[in-house]
Amino acid sequence: MTSDDGPTPAPPPRTLADQVAPALVSGPAFFRAPYDAATGRAFAALAVGWIWHLTGGLILWILVVVSAGIVPALGIGLPLLAFSLVAARWFGAAERARIAAQTGVAIPAPLPLGRPPRGFWSRLWAPIRDGRAWAATLYAFLAMLLTSVFFAVSTGLAAGAAAAVVFVALGRGSSLAEWSSDRVAVSIALSWPATVVGALVGAIVLGWAAAALAQYGSYLMVRLATVLLGPSAAEVAHARAAAAEREMRLAEAAAHTARERAVVLTESRTAAVSAADTERRRIERDLHDGAQQRLVALGVELGVARRLADKDPEHAVAALELAHREIKETLAELRDLVRGIHPAVLSDRGLDAALSALAGRSPVPVRVEVTGDLSPASAAAQAAAYFVVAEALTNVAKHAAADTVLVHASLVPDDHPARLRVAVSDDGRGGAELSPGSGLAGLRGRVAALDGTFELDSPPGAGTRLTVEVPCAS
Repeated sequence: MTSDDGPTPAPPPRTLADQVAPALVSGPAFFRAPYDAATGRAFAALAVGWIWHLTGGLILWILVVVSAGIVPALGIGLPLLAFSLVAARWFGAAERARIAAQTGVAIPAPLPLGRPPRGFWSRLWAPIRDGRAWAATLYAFLAMLLTSVFFAVSTGLAAGAAAAVVFVALGRGSSLAEWSSDRVAVSIALSWPATVVGALVGAIVLGWAAAALAQYGSYLMVRLATVLLGPSAAEVAHARAAAAEREMRLAEAAAHTARERAVVLTESRTAAVSAADTERRRIERDLHDGAQQRLVALGVELGVARRLADKDPEHAVAALELAHREIKETLAELRDLVRGIHPAVLSDRGLDAALSALAGRSPVPVRVEVTGDLSPASAAAQAAAYFVVAEALTNVAKHAAADTVLVHASLVPDDHPARLRVAVSDDGRGGAELSPGSGLAGLRGRVAALDGTFELDSPPGAGTRLTVEVPCAS
């Protein structure tokens, strides 16, 4: 989102206390603690955790302590200890799942033991050397004490608050009021309204204290599980180092790609400039050697016809006919020249029709296949494809000695952005090469300037296949 003063800063990430015990870090959350959903989750986590730790946690603790105690006395203690520590891993996984389900905090699992080593004693010692299993055992003992204390105290405070409310609700003449007055009248003598106010204030204080204590106990339990049931400090450091190394490698790869890209762009720009200069010289040469010479001859013939118009009408008519033929040939050359710059059919009817027109003018039979709609390709991309096909068909007619040619054009939508692909294949003699200064070399520079690819596959005796891809948005 943006505002008049600029973009709105992103909110800070939520901490563990924000998720589990918001009453401890936020004033508004503290005031709504008695009826906050976080308090209900905290009481549920303490209650279920208390039952779970008094059963599964206590059994695990007893197993580990007893098996460790009988290791020096009986040989059976060692396998029992290994089994108990494997069970500690299972207990840790179950506890992480319970905490995630009840508090929404996902504690990452520690690294697994890996592939079991060979040999009986190696397999036996592997779980005994597992530091995370011992940490899970310690968690089972500490969590049992923590949940017992916090669940008992927070439940007692909540029960006291509920008792005060019930005391007020039952009224002054109730048995609870008489029982209470018999015990407090000796030390204090309060009117019933003052007693009601005191009871309500006490209920509010006890309720807030119970809610805050429940959230705090849940927070300590999750914090303890994060330290003892999650990855160790060494594992976290190793993971951070591995992540930093991956980022460094990605950065190096990106920098290498950028350098290669800069080299390719420099080469393609140079090739495009050279191709444009070559094209300009060709146009200049064609105009000088073709249309210009014909226009000079046309002027001469028209001058002859003017001089002979009165003296020799028959020769004047012959000169006019020759001039008319020169005009038609000049127009044909100019059309060919304009077609070489940018064909009108490409702009008027699209690449499909332009390729069909090229096929119709080729002395070698050409089959054109177009897959899908080519109109999403830009004018520059279609022009590059057109001239590639034109140059390829010219080369086939001059050098390939082919019987048939296949031209296939399609869009490649799987790439981002989409690309226009044109392939020209023939069954000629093959052996074509990209020699410097050739027409194909100039087209390769033109394609490279559009960030396209140019592939020539021409094994001797097996025909030639030319494939070009250019981005549709070029």
